[in-house]
Amino acid sequence: MEIDDIDRRILRELRLDGRLSNTKLAEKVGLSTTPCWNRVRALEEGGMIEGYAALLSQTALGYPDTVIIEVTLDRHDDDIFEKFGQALAKLPEVMEAHLLTGDYDYLIKVAVAGTAGYEEFLRKKLYKLPGLKHSRSTFVLRCLKRAHSVEP
Repeated sequence: MEIDDIDRRILRELRLDGRLSNTKLAEKVGLSTTPCWNRVRALEEGGMIEGYAALLSQTALGYPDTVIIEVTLDRHDDDIFEKFGQALAKLPEVMEAHLLTGDYDYLIKVAVAGTAGYEEFLRKKLYKLPGLKHSRSTFVLRCLKRAHSVEP
């Protein structure tokens, strides 16, 4: 899908505030409401906008810490990738999981409640997943940038 400067302005505004009313959005990007609404619908239908979500506070939910975990599987066949991936996706603490090339197979971003919460996650959840061979973890000290999508 080809997008122009107005589409990019719409995407930037919605990226910052997905709850903007069509009237406010139109005002911010310099359009009247009907053309703005039509453009948003076209961006949604064209796959540029995948959806809308509320951003929840990890800290307020009791998971103030973030751990990045590198995972290596014990073998590399389709069955183990499928089983591990499905089991990993079901864990509510897992915020992101990426299948990678390189020295390890997955990079996982996990929300935990301190070292005790992390130990519980490891022992009761991660270590019980099928195919896990090795993991290496790093606690995040501070988030320097947090973006939920690329800026158009």
